[in-house]
Amino acid sequence: MQAPSVGGVMLPRGSGETIRLSRGASLTDFAEKINANPASLVAVMMNLGEMVTATQSVSDETLQLLAGEMNYQVQIVSPEEEDRELLESFDIEFGEDEGDEEDLVVRPPVVTVMGHVDHGKTRLLDAIRKTNVIAGEAGGITQHIGAYQVSTQVNDEDRAITFIDTPGHEAFTAMRARGARSTDIAILVVAANDGVMPQTVEALNHAKAADVPIVVAVNKIDVEGADPTKVRGQLTEYGLVAEEYGGDTMFVDISAKQGLHIDSLLEAVILTADASLDLRANPHQDAQGISIESRLDRGRGAVATVLVQRGTLRVGDTMVVGDAYGRVRAMLDDNGNNVAEAGPSTPVQVLGLTNVPGAGDNFLVVEEDRTARQIAEKRAARERNAAFAKRTRRVSLEDLDKVLKAGEIQQLNLIIKGDASGSVEALESSLLQLDVGEEVDIRVLHRGVGAVTESDIDLAMGSDAIVIGFNVRAAGRAAQMAEREGVDVRYYSVIYQAIEEIEAALKGMLKPEFEEVELGTAEIREVFKSSKLGNIAGVLIRSGEVKRNTKARLVRDGKVIAENLNIEGLRRFKDDVTEIREGYEGGINLGNFNDIKIDDVIATYEMREKPRA
Repeated sequence: MQAPSVGGVMLPRGSGETIRLSRGASLTDFAEKINANPASLVAVMMNLGEMVTATQSVSDETLQLLAGEMNYQVQIVSPEEEDRELLESFDIEFGEDEGDEEDLVVRPPVVTVMGHVDHGKTRLLDAIRKTNVIAGEAGGITQHIGAYQVSTQVNDEDRAITFIDTPGHEAFTAMRARGARSTDIAILVVAANDGVMPQTVEALNHAKAADVPIVVAVNKIDVEGADPTKVRGQLTEYGLVAEEYGGDTMFVDISAKQGLHIDSLLEAVILTADASLDLRANPHQDAQGISIESRLDRGRGAVATVLVQRGTLRVGDTMVVGDAYGRVRAMLDDNGNNVAEAGPSTPVQVLGLTNVPGAGDNFLVVEEDRTARQIAEKRAARERNAAFAKRTRRVSLEDLDKVLKAGEIQQLNLIIKGDASGSVEALESSLLQLDVGEEVDIRVLHRGVGAVTESDIDLAMGSDAIVIGFNVRAAGRAAQMAEREGVDVRYYSVIYQAIEEIEAALKGMLKPEFEEVELGTAEIREVFKSSKLGNIAGVLIRSGEVKRNTKARLVRDGKVIAENLNIEGLRRFKDDVTEIREGYEGGINLGNFNDIKIDDVIATYEMREKPRA
């Protein structure tokens, strides 16, 4: 049976059969599945009112629309399934131990610490690490690599425990969302003087959703007003019943600050693992596992902390981590020591990758460099296509008036971040008092102190919110994420300016004439003192390019320290230059401004005229 012709070309019409396509597939991919000409599918989409090119990545909804018109069903393959099929095409099985039962050996449990803010998660991790370093290293220097391994004695037997050093459930959830089973046991930290708080419940629900056993650490028992019994009673309501009450959850009363009962907590983790889990892995196969965190190091290139889950990783192995690959040049443990190999449940820093992988990316060792490159390239292409397909235009202040008139939204969602709680509350209060009629409400979804983070951008994406940064900037990858996802982030240093812009947007009068365009960012690595010029910043250009005589601001720990600075001097070695590009080092002089420190960021920008809407 044939569908009506388009442009004189007869199109094959399906009979309801299912076609499997990956995220971000193009009309060409669809055409290959049904033996049709891609140009004819472009014509079909034009008839449906959508202009799409044959090779453009399109959204899942567009694929469903086209399939319905052609009488096909479309099944969008999940990222995990897609990756499994990719590895199977190379005859690689991921996520399973090879060999027989006798090949499996006991491995240490992997633990994540979760809980409410200010209940002592970070201090507990520090206390565990410190206790262990003093006991085993005698003054050894412990560096932060995102994970570390400690040992404890249980029943006169030395047992190891691996801690993923990412306090809070955000990283835990981000990894889980990508299909990475990173954690065996969760330690839920609850302050004895505060009891169960909103984030405690949130962390608890994340742990339950991941189906991992929970050990409760009742912290701050040395603080006035501490009531560990109250904590046990409160958590009973959420299904965590203490062993002394007839349940199966171990509660340990501790003081991270004083270092009290830390050994008892580690013992509880081991006992819970032995009772609830069968933690075994084959150390003899090619290594597999996940990436915990990664960064670009000035001298060593891409550095990734990986957790080996099965097999043994060795120096010289060829590995793929997400869309990065390379031969393992060196491995370091959390004490900075070189190691030759790492077995199951061991975290190590790996050097030698082509680029920086993401948290939660899985890694595997392959036989040949060529295979690693092919897997990495296909993963990168798949992620790129998916990103192009899902990129949507989100609400911004410029188009707010049109969106309101079209009836697409009835409220303006805001996320407010500032440098101090007082200014955040003042800004929120002023915005909520704006009189903009009954047609639209202003709703503040989240307010907080500190830099704009990736989790703020995540929230804005999910709720079409506009992010307001008052005397703070986007931290880390948040700026690139906002640009990639089309989230409108506004920066202000004067409260009334923010109020005026929001009010003007709501009343349909906002006609911006200029916009700030970021040119480049430079990280200060050294500070040189000059009797003639004052302080000179020795910098590494992190992004874009830095030009002489452009405007700049100084950002310290995500907060704006100074505005309206000027790049008065720019040098490469002994030469004066007009610009320095990304990846290069140089010297920057900010004129009379001398309050600069190592790790500060100099962000340069210019104001460009923007067409009126």
